Amino acid sequence: MGKSINVSLIGNPNTGKTSLFNRLTGLNQKVGNYPGITVEKKEGICKLDRSLKAHILDLPGTYSLNTSSLDESVVVETLLNKNSKDYPDVAVVVSDIENLKRNLLLFTQIKDLEIPTILVINMADRMQRKAISLDIALMEQELNTRVVLVSARKNMGVDNLKRAISEYKNLKSVPCVNASSIDPEYFATLKKAYPRQSIYKLWLVITQDVNFGKIDRNRDLEDLKSSSFAVKSESDLKKMQHKETVVRYQFINALLNKVLNVDKSQAKDLRTRLDRVLLHKVWGYLIFFVILLLIFQAIYDWSTYPMDWIDTFFAKASSWAQTSLPEGPFTDLISEGIIPGLGGIVIFIPQIAFLFLFIAILEESGYMSRVVFLMDHIMKKFGLSGKSVVPLVSGTACAIPAVMATRNIEDWKERLITILVVPFTTCSARLPVYLIIIALVIPEQEVWWIFNLQGLTLMLLYMLGFGAAIFSAWVLNKILPIKRKAFFVMEMPAYKLPMLKNVGITVLEKTKSFVLGAGKIIMAISVILWLLASHGLGEQFTNAEEIIKEQYAGQNLSDEELTNKIAAQELEHSFIGYIGKGIEPAVRPLGYDWKIGIAIVSSFAAREVFVGTLATIYSVGSDEEETIKNRMRAEVNPILGGPLFNFASGISLLLFYAFAMQCMSTLAIVKRETNSWKWPAIQFSAMTVIAYFAALAAYQILK
Repeated sequence: MGKSINVSLIGNPNTGKTSLFNRLTGLNQKVGNYPGITVEKKEGICKLDRSLKAHILDLPGTYSLNTSSLDESVVVETLLNKNSKDYPDVAVVVSDIENLKRNLLLFTQIKDLEIPTILVINMADRMQRKAISLDIALMEQELNTRVVLVSARKNMGVDNLKRAISEYKNLKSVPCVNASSIDPEYFATLKKAYPRQSIYKLWLVITQDVNFGKIDRNRDLEDLKSSSFAVKSESDLKKMQHKETVVRYQFINALLNKVLNVDKSQAKDLRTRLDRVLLHKVWGYLIFFVILLLIFQAIYDWSTYPMDWIDTFFAKASSWAQTSLPEGPFTDLISEGIIPGLGGIVIFIPQIAFLFLFIAILEESGYMSRVVFLMDHIMKKFGLSGKSVVPLVSGTACAIPAVMATRNIEDWKERLITILVVPFTTCSARLPVYLIIIALVIPEQEVWWIFNLQGLTLMLLYMLGFGAAIFSAWVLNKILPIKRKAFFVMEMPAYKLPMLKNVGITVLEKTKSFVLGAGKIIMAISVILWLLASHGLGEQFTNAEEIIKEQYAGQNLSDEELTNKIAAQELEHSFIGYIGKGIEPAVRPLGYDWKIGIAIVSSFAAREVFVGTLATIYSVGSDEEETIKNRMRAEVNPILGGPLFNFASGISLLLFYAFAMQCMSTLAIVKRETNSWKWPAIQFSAMTVIAYFAALAAYQILK
């Protein structure tokens, strides 16, 4: 029998690697496990010519050699251990024609290990349909290797690959990226300490412990761990890995600019046709705008029915508690503190769930990535990139995960700017405030046959928040004295129908997180507020009933009117009444009374508390059958007369909540992500000042 060589098939998941393995090995294959672990091992025999056969090993799919799972570590271990019986004579890296940029990252890493490596570009049968052309000769020259076009599905180019494998001794083992350029001094020291070892192999050994913990490896390299060589800290090594990725993508981008040409105007597949419309410089933005408009309309209209049911349920529950439970402070706490406070949150679950539903569908379908691409060149003008769009759009759900989502932004200045401006985008916590104020001050009027004025107002508020974030980013980009290195790499996923299960889980988890996270704060503050509103000192509070009866004697007030007058007297002279009157001079120029002032102060912990606070305040002594909305609508301006919540004060409130930074949880996350109290302090102060003066200007102009 002739000679046998080892061939490793390596590649990203879903590149058609296993299909190619089946083409090469036919029925000459078996499945087992790697020694000591349960990762599946597929191997087979491929006859190359009369004197040479290949032992093909199908390694688990991996995106890079910076491993994070057991499957991926198997690939690295196989490539590092020259004493292993599976160590390859030649590595075949499988990529697919539509994702070359991502696939080439793994190829350049394996090439740097100085193993003879062949690049296979699979799914080549799609090139004509997608109007893709490649300069193979130039690509082979730039990569110092053989490049083979194949279609495993149609059995095209497989013979060429076999021929390339059989000629593996002619392959150059020259690295195509100089990884040591990320820290020349460190790598020079490493080379001096271990002159007989491959420098990139040493680097992988060091970083494997950072990525995946201690693992067994080639004995020749074991002395590295026990030597006196000064290994850098984990955080420094992570930063170096990050730099390495940047260097590799710079090489890949430059290469693809030379060898790859995609003429989208000639492409005929469905994905390209869709992209041609959705990424169009006019239609793309218009479609994105229409989708946003439909989402906000749905949030407002579809959720009306469940909201009404919830509202009625809590009104009846409060009434039932007051009439069925024994009289006393505990019953008052339940009926006037806990139930209204809880209702103030639960009532907004339908809108929030609809918002999360649409965001999940856009992400699952692949459209959100198109939005990132579409917005990139616009965002650059404001010191951001397309990658900032994901945190900004996520901010419409909640600023906390949005701030954490900035971790995928490589440039620190861009990341800091995104963190600082994300709270301007309209998060779900603002929705309860917006919805109730809009319902009070904006008429429910039909516009252009299918829209209504309230829905359009909500849309404008979302646009205002996004506009404020973009403008703030532009200002910060001008004034922050931080150097930056622009770098943007992204890949378009294929379009697909959203999986109902995935969307459902996302909606459930995020809604639950909002209710449980915000609900605790809101309930606690609701109870505290009820205590402050139900207790007070002095004659005016303790003898409120006698004072009111004496004051209105002879006016023939009904029992209900008398009860409300007594409740108002008690509220005004309660602890919360004194606090509210104390801050009233500061909020009166904005069109607010002391009750709204209390709600604003309490909602500095979390914006949603505003509605819960008003629900608690207005429920003290109010008719249980009234909804929160009706109670607010009936409030009278104590100074100017007329409705307290009129157009001027309503717009003032909407603007205040559009700009104010009222979320302690977000401030805590910003502190953690920036590792300093400096940035959250600046963020809080600046947003509060902007909110106050915007609200002041709006009221003074519109009153």
